[in-house]
Amino acid sequence: MLVEGLIAVAGAGGGAIVQAAGTDAWAGIRSGVARILGRGEAGREQAELERLDQTRAELESAGDSPEAERVQTVLATRWQTRLEMLFEQLPEEERQQVAAELQALVEQAHSQTPVQNTHNNFSNATFTDSQVLGSGTQNNTINRR
Repeated sequence: MLVEGLIAVAGAGGGAIVQAAGTDAWAGIRSGVARILGRGEAGREQAELERLDQTRAELESAGDSPEAERVQTVLATRWQTRLEMLFEQLPEEERQQVAAELQALVEQAHSQTPVQNTHNNFSNATFTDSQVLGSGTQNNTINRR
C-alpha cells in the first residue's frame, strides 16, 4: 500500500499530464513521463509515448465541449492510476527517487502553463446583500492555470 505522499505525487502527475497537453510544456512532460514509466526500456518508453499522444488527441477532440471537463477528469485519473501502479512495483529505495523526478515534472508543467486568475474590478457600484446595484464599469479578467 502506498503512503499518502506518493498518492499525492501520482495525482499531481496525472493532473500535470492533462494540464500540459496542448501547451509549450507538453514536449518536456511527455518525454519525462515516458522515461519514468518506461524505466529504461525503449519498448516500454515508446508505448508510453503513444499513450500520451492518445491522451492529447482525446483532450483535443473534447475541446471546449460540455464533455471536456469529464474527459479531463477521466484522463487525469487514468494517469494517476498508472503512476500509482508504478510506485507499487518499485523497490522502496527507488520510490523516493522516482517521486522526486515526477514532482520536478509537475513543477515544470505548472511553471510553463499560463496562470488563470479571476479579477473583478467594480467602480461606481453599490453592494446590497449579494447584489450589485447602480451603474458603473465591471472589468473581468480571467486567467486560469
